[in-house]
Amino acid sequence: MLRVRDLDAALKFFVDQLGLVETRRTRNENGRFTLVFLASGAAGDTAEIELTHNWDEAEPYQTGRFFGHLALQVDDIYTACAKLQAAGVTILRPPRDGHMAFVKSPDLQSIELLQKDGSLPPAEPWLSMPNTGTW
Repeated sequence: MLRVRDLDAALKFFVDQLGLVETRRTRNENGRFTLVFLASGAAGDTAEIELTHNWDEAEPYQTGRFFGHLALQVDDIYTACAKLQAAGVTILRPPRDGHMAFVKSPDLQSIELLQKDGSLPPAEPWLSMPNTGTW
């Protein structure tokens, strides 16, 4: 579960930019929260991420209050990073090794991207790109 302050921004990131699929949504008027469940959409993959949006949360969640990090496997790490970068997402730890990268969601959750089935050969511009910030 990840707590998110801006549900629309979180869904834009996780669905539009990372390609996850919303599987279901629950609104709780009395508790003043919305739960949105996301999945990869891949056949046989039953894993889900739960986004919790507490309607009255005005301040950003402090690190540690929302989670550590998620790891998502991608078919082509270079294509995934290029797509995210084109959408304005900062690649904090570039995939210099052809295997692993880190980005952050709009709520500053660390997202680890891992190349499916091993590593791709190192390639530019990722090979010489420095780390940015923390992840």
